[in-house]
Amino acid sequence: MNNVDSKSEAQLVPWTEFLESYPPGRLIHISGLIEYRPSSSYPYAATPDIRLHCDDFSCDGMRFFEYVKGDRVLDTDNITETFLDYRCKNCEKTSKRFALALRPDKSADPRICITTGFAFKFGEMPAFGPHVPSRLIKLIGPDKDIFLTGRRAEGQGMGIGAFTYYRRVVENQKNRILEEIAKVAEKTGFAPEHIATLNKAKQETQFSTAMDMVKKAIPPVLLIDGQNPLTLLHSALSEGLHAKTDEECLQLATSIRIVLTELTDRISQTLKDEATLKKAVSHLLRSKSGDSNNAGK
Repeated sequence: MNNVDSKSEAQLVPWTEFLESYPPGRLIHISGLIEYRPSSSYPYAATPDIRLHCDDFSCDGMRFFEYVKGDRVLDTDNITETFLDYRCKNCEKTSKRFALALRPDKSADPRICITTGFAFKFGEMPAFGPHVPSRLIKLIGPDKDIFLTGRRAEGQGMGIGAFTYYRRVVENQKNRILEEIAKVAEKTGFAPEHIATLNKAKQETQFSTAMDMVKKAIPPVLLIDGQNPLTLLHSALSEGLHAKTDEECLQLATSIRIVLTELTDRISQTLKDEATLKKAVSHLLRSKSGDSNNAGK
């Protein structure tokens, strides 16, 4: 464990943050890694509750996960390789397994119980990476596997790979994205000429040309921080790979995923709200009709 992440003693990463948010493949200096038991002379890996996304239908959101099993006893002189298993405290169904290498820091005074150490994450199961909402998977349809490959690349810090996969997905699924935006435009009573522009852009084979066409044709309800999400995506996708470092590509890839996810959320919510409103109006109309019929008897 010599290739240590470049953080000073004052910038130790909390153990919970490392488990929750750090991708595999990095050696990190950790605070709160170690705990001690009066009955044992060995240090133990701490197992605090952590917050992760639970994909189970009953949860489908951020939940607390608790440690359930794994070898926690650590060697004070050598690296300990171990698995730690966690499970969702809410549904008690979803699990997460961490494959780790841990080494406690040593103290010059054996009477002092050091709680810091180094941790290396070999991997996770399910794989590390940001949660991908099911509605986003539905939107990108045929390119689901490509998108998930990009997500894995992003989670592993491979910026150029993640950027390339995400760009391919957005460009390939241009028409599906425009079609959903057109649905929102129709539902919200957007100007007919803008709806026509959205439909016309689907016939354009050049991605950049299509994006230029719809600059002003996005319903206000879909704007992100006042900006056209398609313009934001186009701007990011237009960046040249050869002029960017891998880290810069990683930042762009993450931004693309976040904007695409937010756009999908807004589309889904708008169409859902409209469907809910129509159902409520229909119910009230049926109720009114029933009252009128009863009054006439």
